Amino acid sequence: MFEIARELEQTAVWFRPAVLIVPGLVAVLVGLFVWLGGLGFRKVLAGIIGAISGGVCGFFISGRNMPPTIVSAGITAFIAIVFEKIFIAILAGVLAAVLGFAVLARPYIGNEDSLNEYGTEDRTMFLDTQESIEAAKRYIADFAAETRQIFSKMPIYKHAITAAIVIVFIAAGFFQKRLTSAFCCSALGTMLIFTGMILLLLYKGAAPISSIFRSQLFYTGVFGAMTAFGMAEQLLLCQRINAKLTGHKQKNRNRKKPEEISPSWRNK
Repeated sequence: MFEIARELEQTAVWFRPAVLIVPGLVAVLVGLFVWLGGLGFRKVLAGIIGAISGGVCGFFISGRNMPPTIVSAGITAFIAIVFEKIFIAILAGVLAAVLGFAVLARPYIGNEDSLNEYGTEDRTMFLDTQESIEAAKRYIADFAAETRQIFSKMPIYKHAITAAIVIVFIAAGFFQKRLTSAFCCSALGTMLIFTGMILLLLYKGAAPISSIFRSQLFYTGVFGAMTAFGMAEQLLLCQRINAKLTGHKQKNRNRKKPEEISPSWRNK
């Protein structure tokens, strides 16, 4: 898998800038919003994630036809909003599976001996937009195939550990909705920020994938710290905001309207 990532890292410097910069900026901005404030907009976030998930599934299942993709995205977004609690539990399980796989599959990803330096001094020519997108699609397909292969190589006990983690997080989604929602928002936001920064640094030719691989422990710590901070910030800040909003609503309910005030004072 790391060899594919390295090849992408080397090829990405020839991509059309917009192919990396636009999604990179969008991922960072959306990631910041989800990381720090997603808990306050759970239904909106559930709808967006549901639409993206349904759209991606519909896109591949329908053979890349847009009408079925749009319909699938709309239906999934509606289901995610209506059944928010179930959707959050499923999302927590998916994120737990992704993070668990990333940790347990480490011995099968690659080794540091495959690292080498490369130059990017000649960048006068770029692939056009369509070629850049097609190249990115090929790498995504290669990543998916390699992930399936790695998963099949993992021993049974690691599959059992992953399954246990997923079950625990799904159960937490039903019994600790607020805490699980904060985890989902924080972890998802952190992932988006990392992804966006990697895309932007790929365009600059800064070799972010190699840097992450060389300092895995450091970046794992950064990811964990960002996730923990985002959870704490959202639990505290969103709770205060909700408390203030609830207090204002209660005051407005208790406040009498002018026509409800008794006119008996005029007779005194």
